[in-house]
Amino acid sequence: MRRIKDPRSDRILNVVLIVLLALFTLTIVYPFVYIVSASLSDPTAVSSGEMWLWPVGFSMDAYQAVLDYPAITRGFLNSLLYSGSAMLVGTAVTVMGGYALSRADLVGRNLFTLMFVLTMMFSGGMIPTYLVVKNLGMLNTIWAMIIPTAVSVWQLIVTRTFFQTTIPHELLECSRIDGASDMRFFWRIVLPLSKPIIAVNLLLYGVATWNAYFNGLIYLTDEDLYPLQLVMRNILLENTFDPSKMANADPERIAQMQQIADKLKYALIIIASVPPLIAYPFVQKHFVKGMMIGSLKG
Repeated sequence: MRRIKDPRSDRILNVVLIVLLALFTLTIVYPFVYIVSASLSDPTAVSSGEMWLWPVGFSMDAYQAVLDYPAITRGFLNSLLYSGSAMLVGTAVTVMGGYALSRADLVGRNLFTLMFVLTMMFSGGMIPTYLVVKNLGMLNTIWAMIIPTAVSVWQLIVTRTFFQTTIPHELLECSRIDGASDMRFFWRIVLPLSKPIIAVNLLLYGVATWNAYFNGLIYLTDEDLYPLQLVMRNILLENTFDPSKMANADPERIAQMQQIADKLKYALIIIASVPPLIAYPFVQKHFVKGMMIGSLKG
């Protein structure tokens, strides 16, 4: 069978698009490769510009320093705790709220939706929010990192739309005929059919909390509660890395760590990027499906 040739204009367009996509990919991949190589290279080679792609003077000292520095390890564990809790709390509230708003028989559904949407355009402000958190006794607690951002209105609307487009009202009527209550219908039928939107909410809440540092900056004063991003901020912007606080820190070790302080910053960036990169492949299938369905106009 003879193959039909594409018009010349189409071939030229394809070449241009491939070149543009290759350049775009390079702008994304190269910085990441550079940071990985810098974290594994000799600090002198990095500062002198000798290292520009592959590691020069391969060394794992920066990663060993991360493991030996209590503030970084503690911040990493704190971020895992905050992100995991935010994923569970935020997803549970958003899925239940989105399902309730998707029900046509909910009294005042449009009013509730309008009230939620208004919060996307108007905010109480940082000071009133701080006073609310303070009066609720959540300062310097894990709840200060979870409750104020427990619900994303945008995700709530996407979740509501998902239920409107995938859970037909006839399914509810059939379950009622069989004697199922609203709660049983939600747990036994709605949730098993909602894996895509649950994956969307888990990933978005997890990534948002993992990358957040501003709430910690405002609501936390106890360094033992700092998330990893706030620890990184202090190290990267304020240069607060103190080798003397490392475990088993002797004078020779302290002098060595002072030399790799800049290199440590690259290692921190890599470590902070690992959890989202690991999590995404496991939810990618459901994430794409949930976003596509949930973003349709209901």
